[in-house]
Amino acid sequence: MFIGFLTAPLKDWPLEKIVDWASSNGFKGLEVLVSPSLKQIDVDRVLCGGAGEIRRLLSGKDLRISSLAFYSIRILEDEGEQGFLSRVIDAASVLDIGVVCTFAGGPVGGKNKMQTLREDFPRVFGPLVDRAREHGVKLALENWYATNLQGLDHFQAAFNSIPDRTLGLNFDPSHLFWQQIDYIEAVHMFGERIYHTHAKDTEILPFRLRYVGVLGGGWWRYRIPGWGGINWHAYITALKEVGYNYVLSIEHEDPFFTIEDGLISGRKFLENLLLTGK
Repeated sequence: MFIGFLTAPLKDWPLEKIVDWASSNGFKGLEVLVSPSLKQIDVDRVLCGGAGEIRRLLSGKDLRISSLAFYSIRILEDEGEQGFLSRVIDAASVLDIGVVCTFAGGPVGGKNKMQTLREDFPRVFGPLVDRAREHGVKLALENWYATNLQGLDHFQAAFNSIPDRTLGLNFDPSHLFWQQIDYIEAVHMFGERIYHTHAKDTEILPFRLRYVGVLGGGWWRYRIPGWGGINWHAYITALKEVGYNYVLSIEHEDPFFTIEDGLISGRKFLENLLLTGK
C-alpha cells in the first residue's frame, strides 16, 4: 500500500503545483478531483491529445494518479453529468489510470435508497460499467452516507443490481464509524470490491451525543487519520487480509489543521503503520 490524498482541498492550485508539493512531501498518489468546471485535469483536453502534458508533469516524481474522481449526488438524475462521467472513464483509460471514483447518487423521485438502487441505479450505471469494463477501468463508489450507499445493505443491493466486478468501492470507514456499522467486518464482506480507499478519521464527542442524542447534530466530526476513533491498525490489517494493495487516499476535512499540515500529519501517521507492519 502507499499514501496519497484527494486533491479537493487544493482545487485552486494548478496540477503542476500539486504534483511538485506532493512529491516533495513524500506522497505517492493523487486522487485528482475532476468536474466540468475544474481544469487541474481537463478531461476533454486529455481526450483531444493532451494526455502527454499530464505524463510529463508526473515524470520523475515517484508519484502516480490513483484515480480520477467525479463526485456528484445528482448523477442518477442529470444526463449531462452521466455524459461527463463517461468521458472521465475514457480519460482515465487514455492516462492509464485504473480507477475512477464517483458516487452512487441520491434517492430519485421520492423513492427511498433501496428502491433507487433496484430501479434507477442499474439503468444509469449499467452502461457506465460496461464502458469502464471495455476501457479496462474500475468504477469505485464512495460510501458517503448521504448517497444511496449508506449501510451495508445498500452496498449489497448495488452489487445485486450490477454484479459486474468492474463496479466496486472507494471504501471510506469514516462514514460507517459514526453510524456504528462495523467497518472491519465490512472490509471482509466486500473486500473483493474495494478498489480504492479514503483515509479519513471520525471523532465522536460523547458530551454532545449525551445532550442531543443520535438524531441531533454536532456529536461527530471528521478528522485527519489518528485524531479520531477509527482503529487504523485493525483497518489496515483487514485490508491486507482481503488482498488490498493500493492507495490509502487521505481526504482532508479536519477543521483543526491547515491543508498542508493536515495532509502531512496524516501521511506520517499512516506511513508509520505501513512501515512497522502493524
